[in-house]
Amino acid sequence: MTTPSLNNSPIGVMDSGVGGISVLKHIHALLPHENLLYFADSHYAPYGSKSAEVITQRCISITDYLISQHAKTIVVACNTATAAAITTLRGRYQIPIIGMEPAVKPAAEATKNGIIGVLATVGTLKSAQFAALLENYGKDIKVITQGCEGLVECVENGALNTPQTKALITHYCAPLLAEGADTIVLGCTHYPFLRETIAEVIGNSITLIDTGAAVAMQLKRQLDTHKLHASHLHQAHITFNTNSTLPNAAEVIDTLWGACSQTPYTVVTHKPE
Repeated sequence: MTTPSLNNSPIGVMDSGVGGISVLKHIHALLPHENLLYFADSHYAPYGSKSAEVITQRCISITDYLISQHAKTIVVACNTATAAAITTLRGRYQIPIIGMEPAVKPAAEATKNGIIGVLATVGTLKSAQFAALLENYGKDIKVITQGCEGLVECVENGALNTPQTKALITHYCAPLLAEGADTIVLGCTHYPFLRETIAEVIGNSITLIDTGAAVAMQLKRQLDTHKLHASHLHQAHITFNTNSTLPNAAEVIDTLWGACSQTPYTVVTHKPE
């Protein structure tokens, strides 16, 4: 039987940087009484250019930290980290661990003309997990993939709608539009923060899909299964941890989190390991 202290322990959420805050918003909206403990591994972002071995070691290090802070479950809010490390993490730890993947299935269901585009990091697109997604859900549709070097850094720096960011988005979306994609998957958790800028570039007729809401629902199911929900009387708190060395790191987190709720939150800075 779980104890009240365990139930009110935080949900740990990790990402290569601040992108996973887009998932955190969905989690907080669905589970407003839960304490949330977020770790942005911004010093090592982006993960997309790192080897699977390096990514896995980073994920182990962060998970160890989150568990040391009494996290009752872990959400790997990063497509690249999930692809590289989720199997190792689930074999190493006893608590529930939720991963994520690019929304190829819902995109395949949403497309009207059978052509979808995927914007993601190079690491995600090269992964066996993504290949399996295409095998399972991409057989009857045309999928155009586009690696997007530089977009993660734009979000990490808080440059969501600068001329340089728009130029990158225009460059990366052009091949997808040229092929006639009517649905585009935002295959990195950083990219939902660029949704408005992407829409400015491609127009509102293109459907944009990400997986944050689906991950929050899967987390809720895990909490149901393991009877780990916090009390509805519990006053939640959110802690953001970052190892970014950028001088505006806390400001970027404030901007991305925004006025999500009245739930108090703090930002803790860590020295890079």
